[in-house]
Formats: sequence, structure tokens, C-alpha cells
Amino acid sequence: MYAGSQSAAIANHSESVLAARTRIVSRLFDQVNDMADIGVSAIMGQIPAYAARDESFYADVHDQLAQLCRAGLGALLEDRKVTAGDFAHIRRAAARRARAGLTLMDYINAFRLGQQALWKSLMNYAGDSEDDREAALSMVVPLNRYCDLISTQAANAYLEFQQYQSENGTGSRELLDALLGGTLPDRGPQLSLAHGFGLGVEPDAPMVVVTAAVLDMHGTDTDAMHLTSAALARIGVNGLRTLAGSHHSEVVAIPALGRHGSTDDLCERLRATREKLLAAGIRLAIGVSPVVHRIADLPRAHQESRSALDLLPEDGGVMSLPHLTPFRYLMLRADDTARHLVDPRIAALLSEDGSRGGVLAATIRAFAAADMNLREAADALCIHHNTAKYRLGRIQEMTGRNPRGISDLIDLLVAIELHGNRSARR
Repeated sequence: MYAGSQSAAIANHSESVLAARTRIVSRLFDQVNDMADIGVSAIMGQIPAYAARDESFYADVHDQLAQLCRAGLGALLEDRKVTAGDFAHIRRAAARRARAGLTLMDYINAFRLGQQALWKSLMNYAGDSEDDREAALSMVVPLNRYCDLISTQAANAYLEFQQYQSENGTGSRELLDALLGGTLPDRGPQLSLAHGFGLGVEPDAPMVVVTAAVLDMHGTDTDAMHLTSAALARIGVNGLRTLAGSHHSEVVAIPALGRHGSTDDLCERLRATREKLLAAGIRLAIGVSPVVHRIADLPRAHQESRSALDLLPEDGGVMSLPHLTPFRYLMLRADDTARHLVDPRIAALLSEDGSRGGVLAATIRAFAAADMNLREAADALCIHHNTAKYRLGRIQEMTGRNPRGISDLIDLLVAIELHGNRSARR
């Protein structure tokens, strides 16, 4: 189910066995809530820490067990691999269990009891015929793999969040507020805590502010905010811990880059973190401020990281201001008025060129990057010099702008950026 296709595993079975398998799994799928009832009853009866909770907690456990059963049985029915979307809810549930104060041993034990409920139901719905027995046996390996997978995912998510809780308590939240206000505590536990995050240890040490907004958040999605905070706390470069936590409706982190850290490394980690949370059903827009060297500059950096969010498309992403030129930043900030000022002939060229692969726009960019050296631009594009020359002539013919003139070249480059930004935001 997880490591390899089901088709290869069941190809040697007869049609009658396959039919029995489908029948058993279908019946189980229809009885998912009953299986969850059995699992919850076992968990509450054998794990005191679970039994001492309220009805809303029991309902949450029941819902998680039902989702896990649906995901595993659904993959069997559809003869496909389990995907990240099938267990996206696990990370959120793990955060809730850690936040509730349950031990990892109790949490994993609850998973084991839930899995036992699935196996008991499987055995109950499998008949005594040879086909039924063979069908039940054919599901042992894929279901075991699935159970191992979700247990591992759950344990990892639990440990990550538990570590975040231990390192980012009330003192960390107070420190974050102080730093975003431009103040470094001058003594006591707060100063030691800041030093533990690599902040304020050396004068002029580089740092940035990262602001993450959870997209499509309905009301107060505490799970998403907590998981995002825990994930950003693990993005530190050079082995440094990162101060991170909720700040109003967003999550803010202040990574210290250290002597040898770079925003390239940081942004690579941020993109990986975003993909990881996306698999858990959490979609983020992440803005990274320019590098600052003074605590007093952190409030400005925070505002700049928030403004970077406005430059991202609707589906989010990572926008790193240190990697933008002023020209590129201005183009991303341009409004509809700027687009309306583009010469209609240039706009028409770009629309037509876009439908044909964008070769003319690429030629203009390459020509500018080569300091208007046509031969170097042709080499960069891996085309013949005469082809590049023809393209520039075609651009001039269609737009009335000569790319060899600096003023006209700037107009063309601006129009290309504005056209590309509009297409990216659709």
C-alpha cells in the first residue's frame, strides 16, 4: 500500500479471491465508525490518561481513528498507494495530544489499540471460505505497512511539537514581543534565553525576521498556528535554534544566521518546511525580511517581512526580500495603473509571444543581461547570432521600440516584468 503498488501484490490471486477481498474491504469501509467505537473503548479502558478526559476529547480520538481507517481501507479499495493527503490530519492530531500533556508512550499505545480494532474487524468480516481466508491474508502486508507508516508519522510529529513546547514557553513569547519591539533584555533569564537562540550574542550579527501567514484559516485554527510555530522553530542554520511563535494572527520567527549562515540556506529550509506543512493540509505564505544587524532594526524588518507577503500569489509560497533587486521589488509592487501605462503594442507583443513560448521576452532579458552584447546573448540562449538579430528586429517592428536603445530597453523590460507578475497572480 505504501511501498509499492497493490497490483503487483495481488496479481497472482484468482478472480474469486479478488472479489472476496473487495467485498470484505467494502464492508469494513462502511463500518468505519463502528471500528472507531471499538478502538476508543479499548483506549479509554486501558490508558488512564485518555480515560480522564472529557467528551470532546473522546470525540476527537474517535474522529482520528475513523479517518485513519478510511484512509487505509480507501487505498485498498482503489488499489493505490497511500498519499500524504491520506494522513494530513495526523500532524494536527499529534500536536493536540502533545498540547494535552499526554506522554509519547500513551500516544503510541493508543495507536496500537486502534490498529488492533482494525484487525479484529477484518477477521470478523472475513468468512470461513478459502477465498475469504486468502483475501484476508493478502491484506496483511499492505495494512501492516500502512500502520507502520502512520505510527512513524505520528511519533515524529508528536516529538517535534513536544520539543517546540519545551523550548518555546511563556518566556520565549515574551522575548519575541520584546525583540519585535526593538528591545533586547539587558540581564537575567530573558537575556540568557535570547543568547540561546543566537540573538544578541555578538554585535552586528546578521539576522532576519520571517513572517508566515496561514492561508484559508477558518476562525482560530490553533492547530495550524501551533504546527507552523513548531516547524519554523526548526529552520535554524548553523545548528542554531530559532525563536518562533504566534504573533497576533501570524507566526513570526527570528533566525540568527551566525557567521557562516546565508539567506540561501534559510530559504531552502523554509521551502522544505512549507512543503512539509502543505502535506499536513496547512498552506502558508512566508515573507523574509532583508538582513539586519541590530536589535533596534527588528521592528522595521518585521514590517518588511509582512510586506513581502503581499508580493506572493494567492496560493502562497516563500518571498525572500534579500533575493530581490530594487527593480524586481518595484515591479512586484506595481498596481494596475502601471500596467495600464504599458504601450499597447508592447502588451500585444507579449501576449502573442506568451502563447508561443515566450522566446522574444527571453531574448530581451538575455540581451539586457549581456549588457546589450548580441553575440553573448545568442550564446546564452544557445541560438545563432542571426536568429537573435532577427528577433530584435521583429520586436522593434511590432512595438516601435528599439531594444538597442537604453530607454526603449528599460520600457520593454518593465513591460515583461509586469506581464509576468500579472500572469503569476491569476
